[in-house]
Amino acid sequence: MAYREFNFDGLVGPTHHYGGLAEGNRASVGHRFQVSHPRMAALQGLEKMRVLAGMGVGQAILPPLSRPRLDLLRWAGFSGTDQQMIDTALRQTPSLLSAAFSASGMWSANAAMFAPSCDSRDGCVHITPANLISNLHRSLEAEETAGLLKKVFPDFALFKHHPPLPRTVAFSDEGAANHIRLVGSERGPGAHLFVYGREHFGSNPLTRYPQRQTLEACQAIARLHQLPEEAVVFARQSPAAIDAGVFHNDVISTGHGALFLYHAEAFSDGRSVVDRLTKAFEETQHRSLCAIEINEFSLVDSVQSYFFNSQIVTRSDGRLVIVAPVESEENEKVRAVIAGLVKGADAVIADVVFLNLRESMQNGGGPACLRTRVVLNEEEQSAVPSRLFFSEPLFDELTSWVKCHYRESLSLSDFRDPALLVEIETALDRLTQILELGPIYSFQK
Repeated sequence: MAYREFNFDGLVGPTHHYGGLAEGNRASVGHRFQVSHPRMAALQGLEKMRVLAGMGVGQAILPPLSRPRLDLLRWAGFSGTDQQMIDTALRQTPSLLSAAFSASGMWSANAAMFAPSCDSRDGCVHITPANLISNLHRSLEAEETAGLLKKVFPDFALFKHHPPLPRTVAFSDEGAANHIRLVGSERGPGAHLFVYGREHFGSNPLTRYPQRQTLEACQAIARLHQLPEEAVVFARQSPAAIDAGVFHNDVISTGHGALFLYHAEAFSDGRSVVDRLTKAFEETQHRSLCAIEINEFSLVDSVQSYFFNSQIVTRSDGRLVIVAPVESEENEKVRAVIAGLVKGADAVIADVVFLNLRESMQNGGGPACLRTRVVLNEEEQSAVPSRLFFSEPLFDELTSWVKCHYRESLSLSDFRDPALLVEIETALDRLTQILELGPIYSFQK
C-alpha cells in the first residue's frame, strides 16, 4: 500500500503575541512584550503552506487552540469578571496573562509524536500528544491537543490515540521537535532518532538553560508506538548546544528520507550517534544513509539562522528541496553551506526556497516548528476530514478569513480590550464552519 507524508501546519491563532515565555529560546525572550502582527503571522504561515503544496508536497492544516485560557487566572487566585481578572493580571503579573493568551499551539511540531502504521508492530498509526510540562503556557495545550487530534484522526480502528505522558519531570516530552524519522522508501518502515537533553534516572551535565526532553519520555513513546528496537536510536543533545539556545533538536539537526543533516556540536557523542543511526538505517532500510556533518558555521549561527529548522521535502519530481527561513539566506556562512548542498550534478538537494516567516521566527519558531509530519496510507488519509487538506480554494477562503478577523497589530495592553474576546470567538466559530469540523471549542458547546 502506498504511503505519503503530510505536513500538518498549525494555523496561527488571533492572539499571536510576543510574551517571551520560553526560557532558553533566545528569539522568544529577545522579543518579549514587543508589538506583534497576528494578521501578518497567519498570512505568512498560509503562504508557506501554499508554496509547499505547489511543489506537490502533502499539506494539511490544524486549527488553532482557543485562547485565552482564563481558567489559568482563576487557578492562580484571580476572581471577578473576565475583564476584571485580565485587568488585574496585567497589572500584577503580565507574564501569567501572556501565558493565558499564548498562541504557541501554532508550532505543531510540539503537538505530538506520530508513528506510521507501516512502522508499528500492530499496524496502527500511533499518536501521543506532548505534555509540554517544561513551560507553563505550553503545558496548557496537552489535553486540548489530544481532543483536537481525535477530531482530525477520528477512526479509532486506524489511529491509536495515547494520552499525554504523565505530567512529571521524569516524562517531560516536547513532541516531534525531538524526533526524526528516516526512511529508504515511501512504503517504510522507517528508522527513528529520538533526542533528549537529560536522564531522570541518571547523571546530567549542568546547563544554563533547561534540558526539556527526557530519555525516559523518548523510551516510553517508542514502546507505546510499538517501534522495533532495532529501528530506534536515542541520542543526547550536547550541553553546549542547549546553552547556545538549542531548546529542541529541530534547531540543530534535521532529516528526511535517507538524508540526515546535523551540526558537528549537535550531540554529546556525535560520532557514536551517527554510527548507531547509520547502522539502524542500513539494517532496516537495506540502503545507505546520507549523513552530512556541518561544521562551517557555529552554534550561534545555527540558532540565529534557524537553518536546521528548515523543512526538507520531496517535490513532485522526486527531488529534495530545502525550505528555509530568509534568516538563513541573510547569514553569509549559512548561505554558503546551502549553496554547497544544491551545487553540482551530484548535489543531494535540488533546490532551496527561502520564506519570510519573521513573525513566527521572532517568537522562536521556524518553518519546521510550524508543522508536524504525519505519514498516511490511502485508507488513513480518507479517514481525515477532507477540508483539512490544502487546496487553492481553501487558501483563498482562509486568507479572506484572516484579513477579516485578525488584528493588524497586538500588544499586551490590547488584552484589556473587551472587544478582543468577542473577535476571537467570532473568528474561531467561523473557522470551524470553513473547515467543517463542527463544535471543537469549549465556547461552542
